[in-house]
Amino acid sequence: MSSQSPGVIRRFFRGLWNTLDFTRRLVVNLVFLVLVVLFIVALSGSRPVLSDRTALVLDPKGAVVEQFSTDPVQRALGNVAGNETKEVQLRDLLRVIDAAAKDANIERIVLVPDDMGSVGLATARDIGAALDRFKSTGKEVIAVSGGMDQNRYLVAAHANRILLDPDGSVMLEGFANYRSYYKDALDKLGVQVHLIKVGTFKSAAEPYILNQASDASKEADSFWMGGLWQEYLGEIATLRKIDAAAISEDIAHYDERVAAHAGDLAQLALDQKLVDQLATRAEVRAQLRSLGAADGTDGFRQVDFKRYLSSLAVDALPQRGSDVAVIVAQGEIVGGEQPPGTIGGRSTAQLIRAAREDDSVKAIVLRVDSPGGDANASELIRRELAQVREAKKPVVISMGDVAASGGYWIAMDSDEIWAQPNTITGSIGIFALFVTIPDTLDKLGIHTDGIGTTPLAGSLDIRRPLSPQLESVLNSVIRRGYNEFIGKVAKARGKTPEQIDAIAQGRVWSGAQAKERGLVDKLGGLDEAIAAAAARAKLGSQYSVRYVEPEMSTWERLALGFGNSNALIGLARYSGFRLPAGVFDHQEILRVSGFVESLAGKRYGTFAHCFCDLR
Repeated sequence: MSSQSPGVIRRFFRGLWNTLDFTRRLVVNLVFLVLVVLFIVALSGSRPVLSDRTALVLDPKGAVVEQFSTDPVQRALGNVAGNETKEVQLRDLLRVIDAAAKDANIERIVLVPDDMGSVGLATARDIGAALDRFKSTGKEVIAVSGGMDQNRYLVAAHANRILLDPDGSVMLEGFANYRSYYKDALDKLGVQVHLIKVGTFKSAAEPYILNQASDASKEADSFWMGGLWQEYLGEIATLRKIDAAAISEDIAHYDERVAAHAGDLAQLALDQKLVDQLATRAEVRAQLRSLGAADGTDGFRQVDFKRYLSSLAVDALPQRGSDVAVIVAQGEIVGGEQPPGTIGGRSTAQLIRAAREDDSVKAIVLRVDSPGGDANASELIRRELAQVREAKKPVVISMGDVAASGGYWIAMDSDEIWAQPNTITGSIGIFALFVTIPDTLDKLGIHTDGIGTTPLAGSLDIRRPLSPQLESVLNSVIRRGYNEFIGKVAKARGKTPEQIDAIAQGRVWSGAQAKERGLVDKLGGLDEAIAAAAARAKLGSQYSVRYVEPEMSTWERLALGFGNSNALIGLARYSGFRLPAGVFDHQEILRVSGFVESLAGKRYGTFAHCFCDLR
């Protein structure tokens, strides 16, 4: 039996295939090797080696949030490309400050609040409390600013000294809540908005049916904003050791004060004792060199916030044992599965359920920062928390900047509710909006006509006027929803529905006012709420705290590690790699679309929402 060798063509293609296969394996192995090297660089490049007498430069850039609204891959790409996500997690700020307090190499904190984006009053108070803990160790905090609004100033006021640029200013103006009203515009378009609500002070949907705020809305807003303002003045007066009445007097006659200082806002702030010294950045650096350790020709020994945070992340390995689980509920409340930054009825309930079923979790803290939203989604979350308590695991609520309306709904079924004195809460009420456009169509010469098999058939058609029968149905549904709301609050708070109704009616309260009325148990921040949960679970001092969030994939973890690598970021920027500005900046879209998203797939909906926007 003889054998024949393969032909020339066959040998050619076999050789070509082997070459391609070898090349493929070589490329895959090289890519894997590069990833391993980058991972090692990411770890080694992220961990700073600190010398003694180092200053921690706390310069958060972006809005201070409870939870990132972008996924890890987006954040990693943004960091490497130079388009960093304009968000900073509150938990990261608090963790860095508390770690620095125990770090023998950190001598002081240099607080630079200028690039801190939107920061709520309760959030500012949490940061301030952490700075106070830092100062209690004998270390100092120096605030350096080119100019501050009143919320940033509330953080800076916790510093031992405040240094303001000679061309800067401190703007304390008080609080306001102004909205646009659309009735005339809608009338011109022929759009009819039908509002069905329960609660004299439930003003969330007034802009669609009025041209100005109702008297009840102004009365309620004046009360809760007045309470917040007095809290603010009292805190600033205590921190800066000045008279609150003097601050109010200066604001009331600000035009005269500015004129008397020839328009020099920085000198005015100094004379008002809102700051301690006027200094340029060069003068600030010189002071910090003299106070600490020199670094370079004119710098001082320092480590920035993000680099110090990355070093803590390396040490943040999961701890086993008894846990207090923290679940973040931030943003609008809508149905279904939602990404971070929005509260999904189903997705948030799943996180709560996962914590309940985890034997290592002994207590749950729900951190709420929400103006509310969809009533059905709110109820779904409340039920899950009720099941946690039935499982004999304590549930403690920590209210952030806002926990109103639906935000209060998800908070009420708990063992304990904590809020800051300047938290915005309450707004216990419910409403429904139904829009009809027959007049709009009539202006265009479009007319609607036909028949239905029942009086109710076609009544949800927005081309037709609202029928009295459907209006009656909606009224009954909303009335039931309100009664259910106050009934559940009454049961949770140990009161009668009548007692809750007297302080409900859609009325908004500050945290301190809510405590006086029995809607909140204690005043304090997230740390106090976590300690309370641990105490209720009888954990003593040996417990760990972990955030329960959707599990990240291996790729997301790897990408986030690369994105936080200072070495990799430096390499990318040195090479000139950048993405167009704004690629990952979709916060404004989220804010605008959150409420509209609640309507998705519905002809009408019931909402527990508070448009209590404070500026």
